[in-house]
Amino acid sequence: MRPERVNTVSVRKAEQLALRIRRDMLTLAHTTQTPHIGPALSCVDILTVLYTGVMKTNPRAPRTADRDRFILSKGHGALALYACLAHTGFLSREVLLTYGKNGSPLAEHPLAHTSPCIEFATGSLGHGLAVGIGMAMAARLRKKPCRVFLLMGDGECNEGSVWEAAGFASAGGLANLIAVVDHNGLQATDRCDRLSGYGLAGAWQSFGWEMREVDGHDIAQMRKVCTPAFFRIRKPKVIIAHTVKGKGVSFMENNLEWHYRWPDERDLAKALGELS
Repeated sequence: MRPERVNTVSVRKAEQLALRIRRDMLTLAHTTQTPHIGPALSCVDILTVLYTGVMKTNPRAPRTADRDRFILSKGHGALALYACLAHTGFLSREVLLTYGKNGSPLAEHPLAHTSPCIEFATGSLGHGLAVGIGMAMAARLRKKPCRVFLLMGDGECNEGSVWEAAGFASAGGLANLIAVVDHNGLQATDRCDRLSGYGLAGAWQSFGWEMREVDGHDIAQMRKVCTPAFFRIRKPKVIIAHTVKGKGVSFMENNLEWHYRWPDERDLAKALGELS
């Protein structure tokens, strides 16, 4: 079975889907007492856009050879990916509810091939882009039409391996490689702009990538960027998605402590009330 685009839903339905994903994530983080809810909330809308009409994937044949590949390079955002996969038909709800439990295929960081669409085990930051380059090169050598999408963190871009890979991708003209940077401005211990002395947009452009900047919570805007014309540009491409850590829950937004905390009962009730 050949891959096909996931049916594109309306912007309004995609926004409602993102809301349901956030509610599931908060409930699971509370139940399993797992951290990283802040960085997972910031990338929900990006994942929703990718899985509702951008990537060529098929829930009925998730491992077909011509499928687009996706790598969650910021592996600590795994809860958002799992919830998105469940809501788009790649995972059953029963499997989603095993998240973080002994014996579950859904660990706190993705494990390769334990569930559909998990192409590579991530969690150690800075490696996803290089692996994506390998996949993109393999597709080109095999004359396959598939593309490779990566979701990276802005703090992750402090890794030197990211820029070595970025230069290699540009030199190789890997037009089938698309990176999305979840630019929420916060990393594990501080603000990104206090820990690195460069602007992300200029850095990617200096390495020869085709760059776009978007509001990473505006589904309509992201869809306008992800056009066939953009993907046909004969260069590797990067989308800098400006986001808010903890997006959707007022007391988590731009609050660094929610990189590590999980919601207790009172936190969960308040958060679900805001997302009702």
